This record gives sequence, structure tokens and C-alpha cells, in this order.
Amino acid sequence: MPKTGSGLSLDGLGLPLWLVLELTYKCPLKCPWCNNPVDFDRYRNELTTEEWKAVLREGRRLGSLQLGFSGGEPALRKDLEELVGEADRLGYYTNLITSGVGIDAERIRDLKKAGLKQVQLSLQACDSELNETMVGIDVFDQKIAVARELKAQGFPMVLNVPVSRYNIGQTQAFIDLAADLGVEYIEFANLQYYNWALLNRSELLPTREQLEESEEVVKRARERLGNKPKIYFVIPDYYSERPKACMNGWGSIHLTIAPDGSALPCQEARLIKELDFPNVRDHGLDWIWKESPAFRKFRGDDWMKDPCRSCDEKEKDFGGCRCQALMLTGDAANTDPVCTKSPHRHLIDEAVAAAQKRGPRSERPLYMRQRGQENLAAAAGDD
Repeated sequence: MPKTGSGLSLDGLGLPLWLVLELTYKCPLKCPWCNNPVDFDRYRNELTTEEWKAVLREGRRLGSLQLGFSGGEPALRKDLEELVGEADRLGYYTNLITSGVGIDAERIRDLKKAGLKQVQLSLQACDSELNETMVGIDVFDQKIAVARELKAQGFPMVLNVPVSRYNIGQTQAFIDLAADLGVEYIEFANLQYYNWALLNRSELLPTREQLEESEEVVKRARERLGNKPKIYFVIPDYYSERPKACMNGWGSIHLTIAPDGSALPCQEARLIKELDFPNVRDHGLDWIWKESPAFRKFRGDDWMKDPCRSCDEKEKDFGGCRCQALMLTGDAANTDPVCTKSPHRHLIDEAVAAAQKRGPRSERPLYMRQRGQENLAAAAGDD
């Protein structure tokens, strides 16, 4: 399933074409850029199998086509195959977004039999030592074994690489590995700095030189390999002059259902505490999508302040990311500070300048996502 920033522009005609089911927030990895909470007790009342099936049925009635099973780690749900089967029966194009942990050859066969269409597998490094540094546990060999088994069983596959200063020097190695595995797509998704990633921004944000070198490697690989695999390269917002149209616009084509049934316009939206996000246990998806105040809040452009309100580019990026605006400026209705027209652009420029000054080397340990550090993600990086 295409992700925000992959270059795909799509007019959903008011339909939630992309539906993401975050089946659980639990995950064995401790990635220091993760978006999900670690206070699992608040979200332990996960939707049941039948409740998830009801969401799937309502989503299809609303017009949803692309479906992502995500998390946390969705493979930790024992009913994953049953949910995949129901989604396939309903006519979704199903995609599993996974770390590969909790999956083996038998389960891959079961998922294929259930109707799963595609797998997006994350890989954080091209060697076990760096991969363990980045995710907190030694799972590199398991990930590679899962990738090979997925291809052996005929799955189309996206290799998703969350790019940071730690692994950007392995761009060529990732491309070589993707070609060796026979995957169809590799996406270099430079990190977006929310939650844990924002806390670790000083250690994760690459320098401009690193990005340029990595982009040049990608360019040469595209010329040499063509579309085998097809390579996506998503630069971090901080090195752009204009923000991305987050999820093609708030409440435009994207609908996420969190493990506890909360409906969100994007996976980050819970950061906006002023909004009361509706729950599928209390409301139907039709009302949630069309009428709920949370989904209507930043839809269109009536909510905009200047400079967005008077900008002739507002229909391109819809003011950018509401969550990024909130985290960096304190107001979700402000212009995304990535935009050079924003009065808060200096916040981005200062972060980039700090990355340039530090250079490619890391200076302090990463804050790993784990229980007992619930409050760290609110600590907004001390660059």
C-alpha cells in the first residue's frame, strides 16, 4: 500500500480509499522512531475479531479499496489469517505491514491461502549488528529468512527502509539486497519526525550531504536496474521548501482504525489532544467519515490561517501536516513549519543547521521505544 510521501497523488472523490487497521500496538521491536504508544494498558481493550470484521464490512460500503493490516506488529494477533480471509472475501486489496517477527513459512502459506495480496516488510540495516542497534533485538537473520520465504511463495513485496543517519550509508547495500531477494519495490522512507523520532531527532536526522549522496546512489541504480526493483526515495520534510499534502489532505482518502477502535485521519492524529476522535464501538464508519467533528476539523481550507488562507498553493499541500504543526509550533492550525512561507520555518532551519554542524557521527545513545519510558516521547528533542 502506498505510503504518504511515495509520490502518489490520488483524488479519492471524498471516499476513504485507504483503510488501515492497526490491529495492536504491541511489538517486539524497540525502534527509536516508532509512532505508537508503549502504555499498552490504555489500549488493551483491542477490538475483537467480530468487531474488526464489522469495520471491514462498513469500510467496503463506504468505498475503501486498499487495506493495510498494521500495528505494532499485526502478526501478534492470532486472528490475522481470519481477518485477511474476510477482507479478501469483501474485495479489498490486502497488504500486510510487518517487521517479519512472528511469521514463518507455515504462516506465510496460511496468509496466502487466506487471500493476502502483498507484504510490506521493514528492514532497518543490511547487517545484524546495526540492525540490532536500531531495533533493540537481534532479528536480522529472521527478517531475511522471511523475505526469502515470501518471495518463494510468490508474494509481491515492498522492502521498506526507514532511513536515518545511522543507515543512510548503506543505500547501495540495500539496493543490492533488494535485487538479490527479488522484491518488486524498495522504499527508502526517510524518517518523519514525530513522537519517538522527534525525541531522537538530533541523532537520526541525516546531513544534507548524506542525503545528496544517497539520492545519487538511487539515481544510478535506477539507470542500471530500471524498475527491477522499483525504487522510491522519500526525503525528510526538513529538507523541502514545501510540506507534503499529508495523507492527500486531512480526512480526504485515508482512514485509520486504532487497536481500541478509535478512528483517525492519520496514524499520528492522537497527538492533537483538543480533538475527540470517535470510536467504531459508538458510531458507524459512515457517520465518522462524513459527519464527525474530528474528521471535519481540518478538511478543506476553511480552517486555515494566513499565510495558508491566502496562499495560491494551498490546494497542493492543504497547509501540510497538522501534527507536525502542533508539535513544533503548539497549534495544529498553524502552517506546517516545513513551508518556507511559514513564520515558524526557523524551527526547521535550526534543526537542519544542528545536523550539519554535528556531521554524520552520532553523539549520544538513542532513546529506545519501550515500557517505562512513556513520557519521553513528549519531551520534544533537545537540539
